[in-house]
Amino acid sequence: MTFIQNFTAVGGSLWLSAAVALIPILYFFWALAIKKMKGYIAGLTTLALAIILAIFAYKVPAGMALMSASQGALYGILPIGWIIVTSVFLYKITVKSGQFDIIRHSVLSITEDRRLQALLVAFSFGAFLEGAAGFGAPVAISAALLVGLGFNPLYAAGLCLIANTAPVAFGAIGAPVIAMEGPTGIPAVEVSKMIGRQLPFLSFFIPFYLVFIMAGWKKTKEVMPAILVSGISFAVTQYLSSNFLGPELPDILSSLVSLIALAIFLNFWKPKTIFRFSAEQELAATSTAAVKLPNTKKSEAVHYTGGQIFKAWSPFILLTATITLWGIPAIKLALGGHYVGTNVILKAVNAVGHAVTFMPEVPLVHNKVFSKAGAIPIQAFYKIELLAAAGTAILIAAIITKFIVGISWKSWMATFGETVNEVKFPLITIASVVGFAYVINLAGMSTTLALTLAKTGSVFFPFFSPFLGWLGVFVTGSDTSANVLFGNLQKITAESIGMNPVLALAANSSGGVTGKMISPQSIAVACAAVGLVGKESELFRFTIKHSIFLVVIIGILVWLQNSVLSFMVP
Repeated sequence: MTFIQNFTAVGGSLWLSAAVALIPILYFFWALAIKKMKGYIAGLTTLALAIILAIFAYKVPAGMALMSASQGALYGILPIGWIIVTSVFLYKITVKSGQFDIIRHSVLSITEDRRLQALLVAFSFGAFLEGAAGFGAPVAISAALLVGLGFNPLYAAGLCLIANTAPVAFGAIGAPVIAMEGPTGIPAVEVSKMIGRQLPFLSFFIPFYLVFIMAGWKKTKEVMPAILVSGISFAVTQYLSSNFLGPELPDILSSLVSLIALAIFLNFWKPKTIFRFSAEQELAATSTAAVKLPNTKKSEAVHYTGGQIFKAWSPFILLTATITLWGIPAIKLALGGHYVGTNVILKAVNAVGHAVTFMPEVPLVHNKVFSKAGAIPIQAFYKIELLAAAGTAILIAAIITKFIVGISWKSWMATFGETVNEVKFPLITIASVVGFAYVINLAGMSTTLALTLAKTGSVFFPFFSPFLGWLGVFVTGSDTSANVLFGNLQKITAESIGMNPVLALAANSSGGVTGKMISPQSIAVACAAVGLVGKESELFRFTIKHSIFLVVIIGILVWLQNSVLSFMVP
């Protein structure tokens, strides 16, 4: 049985068909934003609704719709979910072994100035955690650290949410960018390059914006040299790594370079005055008790050697090394079973990689779907790539870390089990959202929406394309999910109006990062971390204006890149 996509399947009308295609997306927004449904329940019910509409409204054979959902769900687990599991696992090993306390101390002992602490902790260190683990870890940990230092809890949470804007697109070892490759067919490396020509402008601006929010213009000018060191080092590294190394490492490298550069700079330069919040001691005492933070004064009295600090950071240095190795084209091809050459070692790796890479055809779908009568059939494979997956590189770093930090295999395995248990529901959410994306793509529903959206024309769509990502991250809490949800729609719309699809996909991800700070999930995590549970609306009011301001900036940049700055598109 074959299926020919019909983009006006409902009553022969594009508008009616678009209205039906929009139903599961609106339902998903409603389920999360209004009904406040748990993410995995919202994802599963949205997937079920999409399958029903695909079958009865778009006339997709039932078996075909189910198999397409399974293809998407598997892609959500591997490689996307595998990256998340191993990233969080490596982070938890550092916590369980006590090395994370040393990492924290090494960051917080550099300066007493609150403005500079915000740059080090909220911006650089938070970006590092985003790149290594993602999820709520960056905001939760960095916000709790700032509260322990004496920051107002609301300010700490809000500043960390805003600071988290810069690294989100490349979070969890590039998962948001990697996720788009499956449903859109556009190489993640190309999207990475384009994002790397958008976000560095925002990354350069964010350190200034953070300090300005905290202290006003006069106090911001006092630390402008430090702001420039922080922003420029991060932005330049983000551009270089995203354009020449791929999507996996920009956050890790940019945050480390920014952190080290600022730390070194502060050894030679100090602000004229030390900035502190009024009555911060009282706030710190209250907040510290609320979130059960370790005693700050006691931890400040501890001194660590350079060797101890290097050992504490070594798991993430290893992560950087293994991901870099996995990103080398010859190695990546060998691990995937496609390397052809004279190198004996790579040939051996190639044989192993070929043995553990599986690409079986998707039953009922492979070569059974046509975009129009007479068109070439669409291929569909389950891609089960084990060795070449970035998550496997992170797992190897975690194995080596086990020997460096000296934990037992029993503790190592127990930590892995805890990690899987902690992320099981987010994994279900991702699998169901990716499955949903595959179903609406198969049915032609995303194409219907894109054709409708394309009527905004080449003049307006480039500006509004980042707002799709912004909206997607707002309701899902994930740039990865938003990219999967709207990636194909962005691609098809761009192609229909003459816009480069790589620019549109990058716009979705870059716009999405500005929605992270108002996502209900992010707000909830931040409030829980600083003892503000029940005051989520206050934090939302704090961040909403900044979110809108930043997404407008991205919209203007994308519009310019589509016109007068088109030379920036790879």
